[in-house]
Amino acid sequence: MPAKLVVDRLSHHYPDEYTGEDVHALDQVSLSVEDGEFSAVVGPSGCGKTTLLNILAGLLPHTEGSVQVDGREVGGPGPDRGVVFQEHAILPWRTVARNIGHGLEIQGIARSEREQRVQEFVDLVGLSGFEDRYPHELSGGMKQRCALARTLCANPVVMLMDEPFAAVDAQTRITLQEELNRIAIATRKTILFITHNVDEAAFLGDRCFIFSRRPGKLKATVKIDVPREKRIWKDLLSEKSYTDPRDEILRLVREEVFDDEE
Repeated sequence: MPAKLVVDRLSHHYPDEYTGEDVHALDQVSLSVEDGEFSAVVGPSGCGKTTLLNILAGLLPHTEGSVQVDGREVGGPGPDRGVVFQEHAILPWRTVARNIGHGLEIQGIARSEREQRVQEFVDLVGLSGFEDRYPHELSGGMKQRCALARTLCANPVVMLMDEPFAAVDAQTRITLQEELNRIAIATRKTILFITHNVDEAAFLGDRCFIFSRRPGKLKATVKIDVPREKRIWKDLLSEKSYTDPRDEILRLVREEVFDDEE
């Protein structure tokens, strides 16, 4: 079966808004994400991780190379890609249920079917009982669950996640990581997850793509052979099938950080 997401020799340049100088953000990046695979991207600050995600989402045109989702070239935003950003982009004037069903409304899905699907994803992300609450009544973690449910409910081919847990506290982040893993098991969605956190990348990813410092290149790919059902934080901290690839990812990233500081 062909990969759901294919990036082929992708490069991106843009002019610095202050100096006008050419910034080389990405250089000849090639990678693929298989159907149902959860892949993570990690690298030093400024290596082009978010630039890559914005190109994949169709929010930013690329300079060279190609990007395909489900065999079709990406030329702009589309319903085949769902994006979850670091800042929970939910609508403050809509309730949890109406935020989650927003994409279905745009698609013209009938109200009865829409309500049924919305409730399924409310239950999936643990927001039962909060359907009629507004965003200002929710904690940061609950807002991010709502954003995740909205993306899942629209049923994209590929989910793109840009450091979605970076703004929450450490304990909530651990909980959300475990919940996202549970959701990945339940939905079998194809996911590309951007993070600067090595532990998070190794915990969530089936594979982790490590980027070099700018211009971002694919430096290495590390596979994490831990069954999803066993990805529970308290059980992984002394598990070599997790700690060995995590340590390898950390070594590769630290090489880029220290080289950049020399």
